[in-house]
Amino acid sequence: MNYQHQDLASGHWFNLTLIEQLANVGSEVERTINWRNKNNQQYSNNAFERALELLDLTIRDVKNIKRLKELTRLREVLVDYFFGDNQYSSSDQSWQKYFYAFNYAARIDR
Repeated sequence: MNYQHQDLASGHWFNLTLIEQLANVGSEVERTINWRNKNNQQYSNNAFERALELLDLTIRDVKNIKRLKELTRLREVLVDYFFGDNQYSSSDQSWQKYFYAFNYAARIDR
């Protein structure tokens, strides 16, 4: 697979805690929302691909095996919101609120 985050895919990602991993996913989701709101669909799509790439790495991380159901559901609902029918009634604000908690927690741990 051709990763956009080469250094993370090569092993660094697996040294991060789950909170740090989801904070990074959240940063890409935030970029996705921001570019979409600026009507730049290409940049928005690129950011979303990076978010999915990071989320897929998080799902593959063996230390997160007990969170696999939650992580795969997160992926499902994200894809539904940005490219599906939004059957889960997500919003930009709900995603920002969800990922804010991980960003906040990751900063506290530093």
